Amino acid sequence: MIEVRQHPALPLAVVRRRADPADLARLVPECCGLVWSALQQQGVRGGRHVALYLDAQIQVMIGVEALQPVRAAGELVAATTPAGEVARTVHLGPYGTLGSAHSAILAWCRANGRRVAGPRWELYGHWEPEWDSHPERIRTDVCYLLEPLS
Repeated sequence: MIEVRQHPALPLAVVRRRADPADLARLVPECCGLVWSALQQQGVRGGRHVALYLDAQIQVMIGVEALQPVRAAGELVAATTPAGEVARTVHLGPYGTLGSAHSAILAWCRANGRRVAGPRWELYGHWEPEWDSHPERIRTDVCYLLEPLS
């Protein structure tokens, strides 16, 4: 199911990367680990993991929701998701099957005469031990910023 709603800018703590799609399965957890380490050094709490894809060349910001203000340090920077109208779906299943959620949003856009504005992001839940034996329960929220209606 695709939901369309206004989405406020979500504060993030991230590192920036340029990625090849084949590297994302390794890069996302690696970068999330870097961000968590930097946040621990600052005594800052973080939320869900996030990967914010800025363009088709996979300029990506990877990290966590920032539940408190973050100081830039080394590769760590403060950022936000874009604010605006967003098409969103919840994907339940292994990360390797996330493509189906992206395809569903793009198909919905074509069927409803909507265009994506470029940025898109995935919000990952904190790992639950039950997901080891039940990967079909892994939850990822997939969001696409939409171009405004004319």
